Amino acid sequence: METSGYRLLLPEGTLDYFIISDVKESSTEIVIYLEEKNEVPGEYSSMQVESKGFYEPVVVQDFPIRGKKLFLNIRRRRWIVKDEGRYVSRNWKLVAEGSRITHDFASFLKELY
Repeated sequence: METSGYRLLLPEGTLDYFIISDVKESSTEIVIYLEEKNEVPGEYSSMQVESKGFYEPVVVQDFPIRGKKLFLNIRRRRWIVKDEGRYVSRNWKLVAEGSRITHDFASFLKELY
């Protein structure tokens, strides 16, 4: 399925950190599946870090589009710091201050962690 047009429905800056992995559309709703890119957060770039999959997805309802409910199914990535054996994820508070991601979207992501 072609997903490029659905990028227009996302908050500004979302695709800086996520990719659209899938879209499901029915007569009553649209679900956009987002996966965090495998790009190590800046604060861990000097460490040996390896991607270890994703946290459980979170579904967020957004503004309806042309009479259809819009949902964002968000999968945040986690990494392991090899030397320490601890899991880390992106600090969304830092991202919101230094990027184009919307404050509302960043607040939501911050609450997930």
